[in-house]
Amino acid sequence: METRLKEVLETISAAGIPDSDAVNLARERQKVLAKPTGALGTLEDISIQMAGITGKVKNTIEKKAIVIMSADNGVVEEGVASAPQSVTLSQTVNFTRRLTGVSSMAKHFDIDLLVVDMGIKLPVPEVLYTDSMTENGRLTNKIFRKHLGDGTRNLAKEPAMTREQALEAIYCGLDAAKAVKDCGYHILGVGEMGIGNTTTSACVLSAITGKSGDSVVGRGGGLNDEGLAKKIRIVTEAAAGCIGEDIVGILARVGGFDICAMTGVFLGAAYYRIPVVVDGYISAVAALAAVRLAPNTLNFLFGSHLSKEQGYKIAVDAIGIRPYFDLGMRLGEGSGCPISFNIIETACACMNGMATFAEGAIDADYLAEAEKGNFF
Repeated sequence: METRLKEVLETISAAGIPDSDAVNLARERQKVLAKPTGALGTLEDISIQMAGITGKVKNTIEKKAIVIMSADNGVVEEGVASAPQSVTLSQTVNFTRRLTGVSSMAKHFDIDLLVVDMGIKLPVPEVLYTDSMTENGRLTNKIFRKHLGDGTRNLAKEPAMTREQALEAIYCGLDAAKAVKDCGYHILGVGEMGIGNTTTSACVLSAITGKSGDSVVGRGGGLNDEGLAKKIRIVTEAAAGCIGEDIVGILARVGGFDICAMTGVFLGAAYYRIPVVVDGYISAVAALAAVRLAPNTLNFLFGSHLSKEQGYKIAVDAIGIRPYFDLGMRLGEGSGCPISFNIIETACACMNGMATFAEGAIDADYLAEAEKGNFF
């Protein structure tokens, strides 16, 4: 069952590198645009990174997508979440109605969503399900049915899932990235929904980085002091049980179906050469898992918001990316992705539309057109 993952990782290792010619051309163009070198800061870096992914100096982002992986987590039995598991179902359904934080933004900015049931505990209404990720050249508006189980097992007592389930979830993420590629989207974001997944994320992050439980655990949706102390203890013990495991083993032992699938999406973005935005804490932990599996995945990752969750900075520092903005956000869902898309579009617009001093020279032809009233 691991043959497919091995092939993906080998391909990313061999081919997941920036197009050096395009990078050099983009960097040289930034130097001669009509501005002081470096005056656009991170926007310049973004435009150069985009060139390395697409092989083109000038890029446009018109068709955008966000993949949202939904799943429940057995560890909530331990009292580590402040919201009931019914919220996983209700929010997943409301993604399709464009009534949540990220989906309302997606509706406004004409961003398509792919919502996937990786393992929601409560039953999803059958009428909302589909067994196809795409429809008429776009991502489906329904909930794609993967459903590896009614949530994971309680990681505080036993492994959250089998290695085979973890791999199957990763492959679902790879399939989602392929669907995005096949439909011609220019950029991808990765989000999630799952009560208890700040606990699973903290476990994975602690196990991968060796950081202590109290440094990676936050209050999630709003835990009280007692719940926070229990959460730290559970994460500390669970991460200690991962010693000697590889990344897939860590994901299987203490992760969630959602985190495994998100890891697959990030790997798929690198495999299919799609620019991909990392959202908040859970998304960053999945991105870290992908980078540890295939380091060249980093070349395709773009930041979004500075999450308020405790371990977020540890995760992005371990990856080697940084957030682009701080709005005090801590929602999850992929809610930072639409805003980041607009920042990345802005970077591309500057590269595409700004002139060099030579290109912007005021000549007789321009003045003649201006006299006719043709200024643009």
